[in-house]
Amino acid sequence: MTDDVWTIKAALEWTQGYLARKGDENPRLSAEWLLAEATGLRRVELYVNFERPLSMEERDILRGYVSRRGAGEPLQYITGEVAFRHIAMKVRPGVLIPRPETEVLVSEALSLLPPAGRRVARDSRIGAWEGDLMRAAEAADEEAGEDSNAFSQVASALGAEDFLAADGGAASDPAAPETLFVADLCTGSGCIACSIAYERPDTRVIATDISPDAVALASENATALGLADRVRIVECDLAAGVPETAIGKLHLVVSNPPYVPTAVMAEIPQEVAAFEPALALEGGADGLDVFRREIEWCRQALRPGGGCAFELHETCLDKAASLARAAGFKDVRVVADLAGRPRVLTARKPEC
Repeated sequence: MTDDVWTIKAALEWTQGYLARKGDENPRLSAEWLLAEATGLRRVELYVNFERPLSMEERDILRGYVSRRGAGEPLQYITGEVAFRHIAMKVRPGVLIPRPETEVLVSEALSLLPPAGRRVARDSRIGAWEGDLMRAAEAADEEAGEDSNAFSQVASALGAEDFLAADGGAASDPAAPETLFVADLCTGSGCIACSIAYERPDTRVIATDISPDAVALASENATALGLADRVRIVECDLAAGVPETAIGKLHLVVSNPPYVPTAVMAEIPQEVAAFEPALALEGGADGLDVFRREIEWCRQALRPGGGCAFELHETCLDKAASLARAAGFKDVRVVADLAGRPRVLTARKPEC
């Protein structure tokens, strides 16, 4: 484009044409997003400001964006944000971009939880996850009698001994419904953990990832959404960072693990292969290497009646369902994604 006056209309048309020549599958949509990001306008506002000239700063920003997109960089990495269900998530290179398929996973995971209850006030000097886990342990002590020491064990494991002397204790209302404990393994950007905590305020979510980049981004997202007190982000391999005191108490385990079969990795689009981390994609020969570890852990970690949900490759769901049944799970279901392909596996731990 020349250095003449750039109107929004001219910039939009030029960007669309340039990206089409570079092979962008949706050049108009990409052009709208990039121009909106460069100008600070919403996409719909572009169309009522066609004759507005771009400032020199906006032109420079747009040139940079278009160059990156023309080289194949995902649109979400360029804009730095993606809409996911009811929230906006920050994204950046090195961490998997949240996708619509994973929104289906969240819907199915939420359906496995008991009906929503009301929120309960907690002592302000301790995080919600810790406070509610301690409350659950205190209830277990009361049920088991004087010989049980679950509450003290939880306090020690969480480094929260001072909570024992906190005003008000873990909860002031013994009739309040129980808090729901959730583990999100391979959290990536934190989109699953944050969505569950946002949509179900009665949940406490511990989210894990082995990637330092993912842990940093998930923590930023939880903080930006005001969920840091209910979403704990831990850097570890799968469930290694879940407190032992939570084992057997989880209401839900959810995961979008690396699941692309090794042979299929060679066929994924270049835009994905060149920019998104292989660590978050490849799932071994049949795509189920990580799932096998997770389903075995779920058998111990879930409370009776608790549920688990996994996003998996479309070619793997039947085998994954067989593995879940062999591990003793019931109500095993395979759910299709928005394109009608098998995508999500859900199951429950038997009540007894």
